[in-house]
Amino acid sequence: MIQYFVKRLVMAIPVMFFVAVFVFLLLRLTPGDPAVIIAGDQATQSQLETIRSNLGLDEPLLGQFVTWMGNLLQGDFGVSLISQQPVIELIGQRVGPTLSLAVVAMAMTLVMALPLGVMAAWRHGRLLDRAVMIFSVLGFSVPVFVTGYVLIAIFAVHFQLFPVQGYKPLSEGLGPFLHRIFLPALALASIYIALVSRMTRASMLEILQEDYVRTARAKGLGEKIVLFRHALRNAAIPILTIVGTGFAMLISGVVVTESVFNVPGLGRLVVDAVLARDYPLIQAIILLTAGLYVLINLLIDLSYALTDPRVRYQ
Repeated sequence: MIQYFVKRLVMAIPVMFFVAVFVFLLLRLTPGDPAVIIAGDQATQSQLETIRSNLGLDEPLLGQFVTWMGNLLQGDFGVSLISQQPVIELIGQRVGPTLSLAVVAMAMTLVMALPLGVMAAWRHGRLLDRAVMIFSVLGFSVPVFVTGYVLIAIFAVHFQLFPVQGYKPLSEGLGPFLHRIFLPALALASIYIALVSRMTRASMLEILQEDYVRTARAKGLGEKIVLFRHALRNAAIPILTIVGTGFAMLISGVVVTESVFNVPGLGRLVVDAVLARDYPLIQAIILLTAGLYVLINLLIDLSYALTDPRVRYQ
């Protein structure tokens, strides 16, 4: 197991290096000049050259990359070109709401999608199965912002059960936190509930045809034990894949949800940074997101090995 983990960890290092190279070149080679954004349209050429010199933008690309990588390896993500604050501080101020939104949305997904998928496979071809399939199609088809506005109209405006917008951190109490996070998390989770329930159904349909499931039923085991202890565990690998990648997508895809519900997270920070061409901030956010993807994929590989010991020897 340790050798399997170390091998997967070593494979992640070149991935992160190539991501860093790609991000650095992508931002530098796209049109636009941060110096113009900082100084304004009325700035003189001399002022622009001074700003570029102070930012190191007048150096060759290789020199800029070496300097940036050296600072990065020391944990220095640089200073925001616009706000002049350390990038790590700006991200630290915004990462809490984004992580909270993603974790609650994924918890909703697991609590709702797994039982729905299992029950749909168990009742294959019947009313419950058809209802789950219709829901999954709607979940894929309706954009998140539409779902968000519908939830606001029903639960916030009409019934007045939840606030329209805003965010409260967990430090202010579990009740206020859940009261504010419930609607945006439900809107964000709607797509992934549809996705995970459909994947669970497909995996369970295949497993329920296996001989060992028939044997378990022939021994007189209860249907819940057969479904959730025997069948669901053996159907777990594709489900774990979609859950892991779905969580990473939740982290990186909350821009629309945060905008609709006015949640001060990383999504809105990314939009502001892109519009201002804030190189250090954009690079740091993309690298952290890529690192999260790599970490989640590593955890998915480990979960494969724990679920199916045969994977460790591949």
